[in-house]
Amino acid sequence: MITVEDIIKGFREGEPDTIEWHNYADSLFQEAIRIGMEMNNQYHTPEEIREIMSRLIGKQIDNGFRLFPPFYTDFGKNIHIGKDVFINSGCHFQDQGGIEIGDGVLIGHNVVLATINHDLLPKNNRKNHYAPIKIGSHVWIGSNSTILPGVSIGEWAVVAAGAVVDKDAPPFAVVGGVPAKIIKFIENTEGVVV
Repeated sequence: MITVEDIIKGFREGEPDTIEWHNYADSLFQEAIRIGMEMNNQYHTPEEIREIMSRLIGKQIDNGFRLFPPFYTDFGKNIHIGKDVFINSGCHFQDQGGIEIGDGVLIGHNVVLATINHDLLPKNNRKNHYAPIKIGSHVWIGSNSTILPGVSIGEWAVVAAGAVVDKDAPPFAVVGGVPAKIIKFIENTEGVVV
């Protein structure tokens, strides 16, 4: 019997060419859509949002988690969320490649976390390539930013609104632009160790 872990392993190591794997993956995609529709189409208390999000990602959400719907994901089961995370409305998480969000992260309106890319070569028929996104603790991601596959954002970094981040951002960096570049570093006057 195929498990969620088998599906995630398939994304990481290359999709198995079996009907059973694809059928179960499709059922998980449909579950994510169903739970997303439940979350997004009526009012829910913060406690209800945490319960719905726990079902969506298949893991218990911390009591400090806050989310303002709508929220969209096409898989859900490969999202890992730390403590005291806030996700503002309109965010899209494409998580088949894996999304890890550290403690105390703030994610602005309409942020896209995309862990899938497609092969450019015609002979490969736009084959999917998956790569994880890692958001370190206390990161602030500004509205309308896009984080691309395989990118890590270091602790206490800031992603400026509207940025397209295609390379890793070091801790305490402020990155912005298209593609994002380091604008400056935040002075660590408190001596925070990362």
